[in-house]
Amino acid sequence: MAEEMNEEQNFEYLTELLRDHDYAKLIYELRHDNEVDVALFMESLPDDETAFIFRMLPKEMSAEVFAHLESETQRRVVEAFTDEETTNMLDQLFIDDAVDFLEEMPANMVSRILRLASPAKRQVINRYLQYPEDSAGSIMTAEYTRLKKDMTVAEAIAHLRAVGEDRETIYTLYVTDEYRFLEGVTSVRTLLLAKDEERIEDIMWRDVIRATTDADREEVAQMFYRYDFLSIPIVDHENRLVGIVTVDDAVDVLQEENTEDFEKMAAISPSEKPYLKTSFLELGKHRILWLLILMVSGMVNGVILQKNEAAWTALPLLVSFIPMLTDTGGNVGAQSSTLMIRGMTLGEIKFTDIFKVIMKESATSLFIGVVLAALSFVRIMIFDKDIVAAAILATAMMVTIFMAAIVGGILPLIAKRLKIDPAIMAAPLITTLVDAASLGIYFAIATGFMAIF
Repeated sequence: MAEEMNEEQNFEYLTELLRDHDYAKLIYELRHDNEVDVALFMESLPDDETAFIFRMLPKEMSAEVFAHLESETQRRVVEAFTDEETTNMLDQLFIDDAVDFLEEMPANMVSRILRLASPAKRQVINRYLQYPEDSAGSIMTAEYTRLKKDMTVAEAIAHLRAVGEDRETIYTLYVTDEYRFLEGVTSVRTLLLAKDEERIEDIMWRDVIRATTDADREEVAQMFYRYDFLSIPIVDHENRLVGIVTVDDAVDVLQEENTEDFEKMAAISPSEKPYLKTSFLELGKHRILWLLILMVSGMVNGVILQKNEAAWTALPLLVSFIPMLTDTGGNVGAQSSTLMIRGMTLGEIKFTDIFKVIMKESATSLFIGVVLAALSFVRIMIFDKDIVAAAILATAMMVTIFMAAIVGGILPLIAKRLKIDPAIMAAPLITTLVDAASLGIYFAIATGFMAIF
């Protein structure tokens, strides 16, 4: 029945079953729902019902549902768990999911959970927790399938059947020696199409694309976009295989990084909490700092207007075009910075391309500038019939657009070079800088033209 409903209707139906205490029907529906949808349903429930529903889930799906819960919901669920329930949960969670969960928990809860974990699992989790938060090591999993090159295909398939159930993915298989040095890679498809007596070393690919444990996790996630892999091996600096990153974890990383970039581009300090679960004070704290910085920098515009009072007093018509000029410059700068940030995120643009960027933005801005300047000139001549004002605005428009495009194009590249997140050099900051610069350009040109005419 739930399959015929949209998400909202499904949640309403499940909530109705819960309110009516029709637990048999509720369990039946939950069993036939996707684990992600069950997690979303649990997120919509009051705190006291979340753990209750979780205990009703079949053991085989509970760990997967838990992994998809928000960290705050995970904390509430575990707080309601007995020690035995916590131990069972840890046994079912994949290592990377357990590490992700523990990284978000308070210290006292981490201590309790690690105390309940088996010695072997505790050792692995502690090792993973030592990797930097933004590294490939922090998102990898130890549940991968390892083969030896002297195995036959038949032996490899038998091994896969024996251990595959406990592995996070079995589609890509890694070939190592007895010391875990990575020697090659093969796939289940290759195994199934090969003859039973063939050896793994004869069907494996020796040129393996890999990443190290200290590689930036965003760069590793981008490798999935570039190569269309399902998993990527993670090695230490001696080329020993220590784990793999799977495509689902890469998608999570890209989503987190994109969310963080969007927040920075909107001049908001990044937050991992969902909007509706964040208090207004926290939201205010995340937004007010940047607004204060932008407000103070925006005061420069007032100083420029004060110092050029003589120019706009002599030709009052100039004042009416200030919003159009500054808005156009800000929009051009924001467009350029957005293109640069996107290009750098996809690996299409590097700092070494800065001169190519300058040339490209120069040509583009001159084309845009000529068109918009001509339209501005014609508009003033038709409605105001003031050739001096028309010439001033047209010239200022061309120079402003050129300046804005160059500034918007190179600032994200410079930020990246200085190891600053390029997303900071986005619309709000670029617009503020360009506004001040365009006003200075406008009145400098106006002063020059009025001195001539």
